[in-house]
Amino acid sequence: MFEQVKDALVESLNIEGEDIKLESNLKDDLGIDSLAAVELSLDLETEFDVEISDEELAALVTVEDIVKLIESKQ
Repeated sequence: MFEQVKDALVESLNIEGEDIKLESNLKDDLGIDSLAAVELSLDLETEFDVEISDEELAALVTVEDIVKLIESKQ
């Protein structure tokens, strides 16, 4: 699942794949701002066929949080 999320991050936000680790902080390490987070959320919803609420999106801090959220919805 991590590799799939990593690929989605690379594709959605034009981030280098080698910069993305499970423990990467979305804001501090990857530079994802609120607008990019919304774009990423939409891409993740499409890619994994899940719904991510605004509250869930706001609670995401690390790449691992994204992986856990998607796994919990599948």
